[in-house]
Amino acid sequence: MEFEAVSQFVILAMFVVLLAMFLGPPLVFAVLYWLDRRQTQHAVLRNYPILGRFRYLLEHIGPELRQYLFNADLEGKPFTREGYLSIVFAGKYLKTLISFGSKRDFDKPGWYVRNAMLPTLIDDMAAIREPRIPTRRYVIHDEGLFSRKEDLVDADVAPWTLDDEFAIALGEGLPHPWTLRGLVGMSAMSYGALGRHAIQALSHGLGMATGTWMNTGEGGLSEHHLVGGGDIVFQIGPGLFGVRTDAGEWSWDAFSRQAEVESVRGFELKFHQGAKIRGGHVEGAKVTPEIAAIRGVPAWQSIDSPNRFPMFRSLDDALDHVARMRERGGKPVGIKIVVGGPGSVDELASAMARRGDGPDWIAVDGGEGGSGATYQEMADSMGLPIRSAIVEADNALRGHGIRDRVRLFAAGKLSSPDHIAVALALGADAVTNARGLMISVGCIQAQRCHSNTCPVGVATTDEKLMQALVVDEKKWRVLNYVAALRAGLNSLAAASGLRSPTQFERRHAVYRDAYGRIHSADTLFPYPDAVDGGALA
Repeated sequence: MEFEAVSQFVILAMFVVLLAMFLGPPLVFAVLYWLDRRQTQHAVLRNYPILGRFRYLLEHIGPELRQYLFNADLEGKPFTREGYLSIVFAGKYLKTLISFGSKRDFDKPGWYVRNAMLPTLIDDMAAIREPRIPTRRYVIHDEGLFSRKEDLVDADVAPWTLDDEFAIALGEGLPHPWTLRGLVGMSAMSYGALGRHAIQALSHGLGMATGTWMNTGEGGLSEHHLVGGGDIVFQIGPGLFGVRTDAGEWSWDAFSRQAEVESVRGFELKFHQGAKIRGGHVEGAKVTPEIAAIRGVPAWQSIDSPNRFPMFRSLDDALDHVARMRERGGKPVGIKIVVGGPGSVDELASAMARRGDGPDWIAVDGGEGGSGATYQEMADSMGLPIRSAIVEADNALRGHGIRDRVRLFAAGKLSSPDHIAVALALGADAVTNARGLMISVGCIQAQRCHSNTCPVGVATTDEKLMQALVVDEKKWRVLNYVAALRAGLNSLAAASGLRSPTQFERRHAVYRDAYGRIHSADTLFPYPDAVDGGALA
């Protein structure tokens, strides 16, 4: 009897399941049809109930479909598939070799690096290659359609840092000058914009790479920036985070405490950012109690900074402040700007020439730079791209006779050795990189940086999402990526007949226009003359 009862129950259950399978979908569609026809928010759903929902589905997954299926290798923004993968492969596999040929469209206008008839032998390059740096990289054993077998193995890389002859000095004459041993550093990315694990992985990787530095961004200095032991640039934005009073005003006492941190090698005042000539913004969901304490703001509330330093009413005010920072901190100070158009830097350069002082470096951020949160119109149309901007800045400093005492850093999608080489040739002394380093720690260009829902744990402070980013694995990718950039840059310099990438000049950059005509950058952008007193000739 028990067996018959169980059998009847099983049959009844199967009947209910089959009935639900046949009647459930029509019932669900009927309910959706009724709801769609009567809602008042979406015209498409009122005219095309149910069917219109597929439009919203495709709209929602469209970015992923384009990124993974439909964009060609040289398509896609902000980074092409090819550009993205080159960063990933350099960091993960220490692989920069390609086969068969370039995918570049050589019929389109673009920049090239001039080669020499007799390149410099690699052994004759003035770069430090020993001792090699221990690292780890992945080796693929087997790769199928749905799986990949790979192991993380020990390896080593050459530092490719600058020797004494070509090292870059900042803040000479100060109690604590800074010497750059490499030409590639990290652009400003705040703790809060990026999560704790991302900051730690970057700190460890950059510290192990040596000869590089990390910029704190305007969010202030945290213990996570310090774990790698590398050089740090403390950036100060108009919000004054980390150097402010409880009332939000500048505090010289707080500044002096930050200057006492040994790893902080210099300070940078952020006047502008390439993606936004406006104050910074962080969503309240990202402002954890720890981040709030570092910035001196309430937890879980959105942060909006002013669009300029309220205490600067003139350039002289700003330069007075820079001079006092150098004196109080004993360390070099830079400023970060965006170049708006022809002559935009002349007023600053003229003031510096007249006064005989000014920042130790100027970081020029191109309009193509990224941000965790900005507005479309600002990102698309405000600020010159980096190649035009660096020429304008270089010309202004040369024209006013002060180029020899101010260094230029360039930023704006300079994530490959050839792009860096062109920037150096056009006038930069060094470059900084943000999104390339984000990709090296796992960024997949989901473009959710502002929402605190980054799916790979990079641009989020959500504890659950951050667990995806394993610091002890990603730190090697950061090291490998930076080492690969420096190796590639030295390889290009050697091919150009130079002993160091610091020797790139405008004549080494060549532009091919739409008609196939070739223009040397020193012809397109002649170096300006300066007369006595620094006035333009």
